[in-house]
Amino acid sequence: MSSKLNENDNKIKKIVILFFFILFLIIILIVSVYFTINKDRNLPSLEISKKELSVRGEIISADNFKITTSKKIYKASIDSRYLDKNKKELFIKLFSIYSNIPYKKVEEKVNESFSNPGYLVLSYNIDSKTAKNLNELGFKLRKLGVFKARKVDGGRVLRGLSIVESGEKRIYSYEDTLTPVVGYIRKYESENGKTKVKGIKGLERKFDDLLNNSKDGVLSGNRDVLSYISFNKDSTIKKRVDGANLVLNIPLKLQKNNESILDRYKQKLGAEEIIVSVMDSKTGEILSLASSNRFNPERIFQKDIPSLNVNAIEYQYEPGSVIKPVAIALVLDKNRVKKDELFFAHNTKGKPNQKGEYPKGRYKLDRFSIKDDHRFKKHYLTLDDIFIFSSNIGTLQLAQRLSGPEFFEGMKRFGFTRKTGIDLPYEKVGVMPKVWQFSANDKEKEDNVFKATVSYGQGMTSTFMQVMKAYSIFNNGGKSVTPKIVSHIEVDNEKFKKDILEGERIIKESTANEIKRMLVKTVEKGTGRAAQVEGLEIGGKTGTAQIARGGKYLKKYISSFFGFVNDGNNTYTIGVTVVDPISTGQYWYYHYAAWSAVPVFKEIVNNLVKLNYLTPKKDIISEK
Repeated sequence: MSSKLNENDNKIKKIVILFFFILFLIIILIVSVYFTINKDRNLPSLEISKKELSVRGEIISADNFKITTSKKIYKASIDSRYLDKNKKELFIKLFSIYSNIPYKKVEEKVNESFSNPGYLVLSYNIDSKTAKNLNELGFKLRKLGVFKARKVDGGRVLRGLSIVESGEKRIYSYEDTLTPVVGYIRKYESENGKTKVKGIKGLERKFDDLLNNSKDGVLSGNRDVLSYISFNKDSTIKKRVDGANLVLNIPLKLQKNNESILDRYKQKLGAEEIIVSVMDSKTGEILSLASSNRFNPERIFQKDIPSLNVNAIEYQYEPGSVIKPVAIALVLDKNRVKKDELFFAHNTKGKPNQKGEYPKGRYKLDRFSIKDDHRFKKHYLTLDDIFIFSSNIGTLQLAQRLSGPEFFEGMKRFGFTRKTGIDLPYEKVGVMPKVWQFSANDKEKEDNVFKATVSYGQGMTSTFMQVMKAYSIFNNGGKSVTPKIVSHIEVDNEKFKKDILEGERIIKESTANEIKRMLVKTVEKGTGRAAQVEGLEIGGKTGTAQIARGGKYLKKYISSFFGFVNDGNNTYTIGVTVVDPISTGQYWYYHYAAWSAVPVFKEIVNNLVKLNYLTPKKDIISEK
């Protein structure tokens, strides 16, 4: 009996010992798991969020070429403390091959980092394709053991090659094309540390808010066992929205052809700059706005600084004789000229030359003596003579028939001293005498110096685009239009376009048609003869003015030709301004518009024909 009790006691003891042993093992396992979870494993949070960086909008030509666009750039980095020293050479070689960064440049950075181990950025400017390749390289490097795990806070951590979005880069696909109109940008660091850009000049500046009106994409949710986002009703999905796109009225091919013409003539004429614009006379759509002075927005050098401004709207100068049609139009619109009226040429002093031409006329005005450049075979001039042969004396006599307020308000109505409304920033307005200066001597019915000089484009300043807008009035039945470079704006694939409003009436249609007739006659018989192209209706006016600085006239000139070309269906206003062409030596005559601006005008017209913007008609033949 007692032996059986002892046997039972032994069994119970063994069971108790086994129980406590198993319990001990369980406690050790629990403790081990606890410390593994909290220290060694460093398990990530259950929640995960990823951002997709949005970029600035694009600028697109009328023929659907991307003039400028933004691309995401990526940052490649490592922590040199995790890089195996024995496999450093292998890493440098592979990274150089995959990134297209020179071996020596990578080697220099890595070696420098080894002297002070830690976080190392190998490049901030990795494109998306290279970033994808480098991500694949990172996986291979881990398999090859190029990076080693290190103990951090009691746990083991492995950090390899890191490729993350770092911002955006502005790309100008056609380099200097359409500059300075397209403008340029400046980089800055956003609040989240990403590289962003903002517009400084040109279209980039004017539409900066729209181009940068973007939203990053967001994906967030719970992490699954493979560290991917597990999507459910609690997940967040926000689509990436890039900035608005600007679609221009300017076709790339037309613009590049025009720029090529200007480059050639700048060299031939020895000019400081040549500016050209082509505008639809009825809608104001700018088909081309070109300068011979351009720059690459991605690489701006010290020499490019004078070319950064859009001189078509920012350079103010005395326009010269191209203003005469405006002054004459104001007089005609007030019915101050009688039919078949004759005007004294003030050329009776002296004898005619062998051609029967009288000396150039001279008109005494206050303490000034105004003269004409053209010799006439008669003493009295018709309105057509004054217009076609650009008589200063005839034009100033016409201008005196307007009161000071009539002249002043008329010039303002044509757009002088006012912005044209073109969609570019920093537009200048020019200067003109005050209304009271034009009004002096009104009561005495005496000549006014300010009306006289402004009537032939001196004593005032304007911009190239102001003259363009004024001339479009003559080719649009007396109504003005607003110059427009941007056709429409695209926001998240939705198109937004302003309605084309009917232009403001500036002069009567009959007045516009009369000026237009005389502009055509000027091309047929006057200083614009070299602009003729058979089968097209072409009219225009030359103007040559001295450049004034510091209150003095320099021996430098600005030569212009503004006019229009029509084929029966299309109507274009075209302006050409040549700044400081050769005015001395063998080619001294290049400073006259007939030898500089007019030939450029004709080439622009021929270019429009070549690219099918104009179709010459057989029944429209210019008079030779």
